Parts: sequence; structure tokens; C-alpha cells
Amino acid sequence: MIEAIDPKATERPLMRCSECDREVTHYNQWFNPDNSSRAICWRCVARAEKGFNAKPDFRRGSRFGFIPR
Repeated sequence: MIEAIDPKATERPLMRCSECDREVTHYNQWFNPDNSSRAICWRCVARAEKGFNAKPDFRRGSRFGFIPR
């Protein structure tokens, strides 16, 4: 019998994201060719897929009245 495993229902331990250094429960495990692994949170994965390379607390100053010149 084939058993479907829902990734949201499985209990995973807290891991520290190797990109942003936050403790997260929802993460992806990436394996390198030398069989070492690193955990990357969903937020960092989404940012990498979008190609958005600014830091996570990036804000546009002009929206708050500051226009850089």
C-alpha cells in the first residue's frame, strides 16, 4: 500500500536558515555534492526565485517622504 505523506502534517525540528539566520519550522533541505545539507526557509527560497536581491528589511524611502538624491 502506498502511503501519502503530507509535508505540512509531519513534525519537523526547528532549524536555523543558512541564508537569513532565522529559526524556522518550514524549510527546504538542500544537499551538496559532498553530502552536506543546509536548511533554507521558504521566505529565502521565494526571494531567490523572484530574483529580488535586496535585504529582507528593504524599503523604498520615497514612500515615506525621503527622496534620495
